[in-house]
Amino acid sequence: MNIQSRTERMAGQETPERKRSGQGDAEMSLICLSDFEAYAKDHLPKATWEYYAAGADDCCTRDDNLLAFKRIRLRPRMLRDVSVTDTKTTVLGTEISCPIGIAPTAFHCLAWPDGEMSTARAAETLNLCYVASTYSTCSVEEIVTAAPDGFRWFQLYVYRDRKLSEQLVHRVEALGFKALVLTVDVPYTGKRRSDIRNNFRLPPHLKVKNFEGVFEEHCGPDNYGVPANTLDPSISWKDIYWLRSLTRLPIIIKGILTKEDAELAVEHGVQGIIVSNHGGRQLDGELATIDALSEIVDAVQGRIEVYIDGGIRTGSDVLKALALGAKCVFIGRPIVWGLAYKGEEGVRGVLQILTDEFRLSMALSGCRNVAEINRNLIQFSKL
Repeated sequence: MNIQSRTERMAGQETPERKRSGQGDAEMSLICLSDFEAYAKDHLPKATWEYYAAGADDCCTRDDNLLAFKRIRLRPRMLRDVSVTDTKTTVLGTEISCPIGIAPTAFHCLAWPDGEMSTARAAETLNLCYVASTYSTCSVEEIVTAAPDGFRWFQLYVYRDRKLSEQLVHRVEALGFKALVLTVDVPYTGKRRSDIRNNFRLPPHLKVKNFEGVFEEHCGPDNYGVPANTLDPSISWKDIYWLRSLTRLPIIIKGILTKEDAELAVEHGVQGIIVSNHGGRQLDGELATIDALSEIVDAVQGRIEVYIDGGIRTGSDVLKALALGAKCVFIGRPIVWGLAYKGEEGVRGVLQILTDEFRLSMALSGCRNVAEINRNLIQFSKL
């Protein structure tokens, strides 16, 4: 495929339809992910914006996720005949159009009325992996109905009442989800100061739909839509065996940042790791994900797949992550920005821009396909 994208071809073209709708200037100005971020910040309610944007404590880790990518430089190769490029890859044996997926993020209906259903449709259209959150404001059944042919994984927490987790596992397996993504970095919720100051709560018309009817009699304090102290802080590596006993689905662990835990993940029979610090929303001051990636890739030695989230904002960020050994990257906050702009169309726009930028970065670095991306492409800056 020629590297010139649809976005580039449309740049500078003001169609009659756009002129009549008055949307031309706004649409043409959204040419990178930071433009969608600015739009979302201007148009979402303050408490909603700060919920999505929040990091823990001083937000050092949230911000370092972005800055760490800027410390990596590319070493492009020339005269490589990049007239045809291919962004396709596989995750757990399933082909996707590009090594970019949608990370599990909560409460999409805060940004757009049909929330996760729009997200699922966008992922299905572009043939990308969507990891649906336990804390969705649409149920897993609604997500599947909205995008029946989509490629989906499900993100899972372990609760003190293990039956809640078991029931979710059985539901999503029956619905055709292809993997479980166990989030392991939330034995307790990090301190997000803006949410505390705003007394953040879901508005009355929204619920954590996967638990609809479960907590109706609860009248005490809640924590992001479920009763406080619902998560199980006693979760340990032995619970991987418990989870494996419930399902035949592959298990991916999300929240690993060290080679020691990566080695334990392999020992306990998981099929993948998402290198993640929860978008900087849990332990402030921990490693940026891109800084942790290499040691984890080296630790697993190709025995399982390694993915990454956190701080990916450009196509060159995707290229850098793949050069360091990630099989696929997952993006979270930019998806919500796209929803805030125009629902499904906005999410498609965010994903298409990132895909187009990745293709261009590949070509300008001398890579014709994903298999040609390797560590020789990068150098760490001393900045």
